[in-house]
Amino acid sequence: MSTPDPAVSLEEQIDQWRSYVRRRQAIHSVDVAELEDHLREQIASLVKAGLATDDFVWKRRLDPRTVRWLVAAFIAALVFANAYPFVPAGATEVLTALHLPIALWLVIGVAYAGGRFGQVAGRMDFIRFSGELFIYYVLIALGGGVLTAFFVTMFQAIGIDVEPFVGAWLIPCGAAGAVLVASWLVEAKQSVVENMAPVLTRLFTPLFAAVLIVFLVALVLTGRGIDIERDLLIAFDLLLVVVIGLLLYSASARDPQAPPDVFDVVQVVLVVSALLADAVALWAIAARITEFGFSPNRMAALGENVILLVNLAWSAVLYIRFLRERGSFVALEQWQTNYIPVYAVWAAIVVIVFPPVFFIAVS
Repeated sequence: MSTPDPAVSLEEQIDQWRSYVRRRQAIHSVDVAELEDHLREQIASLVKAGLATDDFVWKRRLDPRTVRWLVAAFIAALVFANAYPFVPAGATEVLTALHLPIALWLVIGVAYAGGRFGQVAGRMDFIRFSGELFIYYVLIALGGGVLTAFFVTMFQAIGIDVEPFVGAWLIPCGAAGAVLVASWLVEAKQSVVENMAPVLTRLFTPLFAAVLIVFLVALVLTGRGIDIERDLLIAFDLLLVVVIGLLLYSASARDPQAPPDVFDVVQVVLVVSALLADAVALWAIAARITEFGFSPNRMAALGENVILLVNLAWSAVLYIRFLRERGSFVALEQWQTNYIPVYAVWAAIVVIVFPPVFFIAVS
């Protein structure tokens, strides 16, 4: 079925949809009528939430002022990423490369929500989209990795070294293009991801909880501290970010009115374990700063871990309240969605403030 023309009226689009569904032999006319009722209910709820009917979810039409702000944000990102006097492969250059996509992620969220980013439901839709995008992107990356390996092997068999081309062009262009392909797949094949993503979330949540528990037990038994070298810190923070991602996506896929269940207990174990691990990492970073002084990597890691600590701590409080039936799951949803801009703001600070400050300090 082709994508409806946004210029066509809402009723005409529903007529097109009804005609298409009726041609399916497995769907009876009674089922079509029931599906249409559900469709109209969804449209009504989206209109009540502030989505214009002429958009019909197919395309998000932003007002000119919002578009100008989004364009200005990307232009500013381009300026800050290219105008600063970075030391080649220096700390601030690497930090900018890592944090700029995080800051722009918030900009993408505003564009995706189509004017609903100020609402919890709009931000939750973007969180859901981000989780599904990540799943598709990983699957595409795995397939691309296999394809690249075959590509290199085949040319090596005839004595041609294609690794410079692969490293300089194929992988970077493929990685960027995969974002667009994955985004389209999420929108076009949404029902497939909706069935797969919650299953993956329920599978990996207990596994990550087990990993963190084993890590904390090993930390206590061995008495060893965390090595805060840059690569290890990045890996450790990515682990904590994945924990936050699992929490966010499970929240987006859960019925907020449903009572607590066993999976919610597992979620609390995951959050509390991540909170303790983050506290240990913060202690190690603070000790390193006290001993060796400030550096771009240490300050960036300190800020990121403080932000994660605050998020995890209050999430744990809200989740425990929910388990004890002294609070609602909606409060946890609101906290998580309201906290999204904090990550983008810190990432923007690292991109905008760190390069000139530490360049002047070194000079």
